[in-house]
Amino acid sequence: MRERIIRSRPKPWKEVAADSRSWTRVFRHFEWYTSWVAWALGNWAFLDVLDHLGTFSVLIAVIFYFSESGDRKKQRHYQAWQVINTAQGKGGSGGRIEALQQLNADHVSLTGVDASNAFLQGIHLSDANLSRCDLHASDLRGSNFTNSLFTFCIMNDANLRGATLSGAKMENVNLNGADLNGASMQNVTLSGANLDEVDLRGADIENIHWVGIDSIRLANLAGVKNAPPEFLKFASQHGAVSLESDDQWGKLMQ
Repeated sequence: MRERIIRSRPKPWKEVAADSRSWTRVFRHFEWYTSWVAWALGNWAFLDVLDHLGTFSVLIAVIFYFSESGDRKKQRHYQAWQVINTAQGKGGSGGRIEALQQLNADHVSLTGVDASNAFLQGIHLSDANLSRCDLHASDLRGSNFTNSLFTFCIMNDANLRGATLSGAKMENVNLNGADLNGASMQNVTLSGANLDEVDLRGADIENIHWVGIDSIRLANLAGVKNAPPEFLKFASQHGAVSLESDDQWGKLMQ
């Protein structure tokens, strides 16, 4: 609120004029006139009322801002889903990276999202619920899916090179032909997952929960890091290979 300044009553013009030189009286008269205007307005109570009303209007605006925060969040979520659904089945990002990250940041479930064939390189969706999603043939290189849920997802032919999947639950996921070269997969759960022809070269699979893997035929485990010996034995017995050469591996898959 404006600080009230108490002004003293201006002197009569005769006293001011008597103390002024003749050539300055025009300027002194103008100053004297404005000082009377300032004194009168300074003692006008209506200005105090306006000050209070201004403060009150700010308070009302703040109250309305917070009371409508839920509606604004709903509108933001609606717009994000509109971006995702409009770009469905199309290549490129189409604004989906920002939309998905925004929804996940607001703890909105992404169950059933369809982002197949999308360019989502570098997306950050840690702790996301992506159950029953369709991410097949999507570019997810360098993405962060730490502790995310991928149960019953379609992720065949997805490019997950260098992605972080630590702690992710990938139960009953179709990863057929996916590229997980160099991915961080510590503590990933893969029971019921299809890993046929998956590129796991150089992936870190420390403490991987592999028991119950559905299929791992022709998965490439060359240079895999921190692999449990039991997993390597199981994989070898069920058709996995360890080949550095793309040509040799490609001939086997033909």
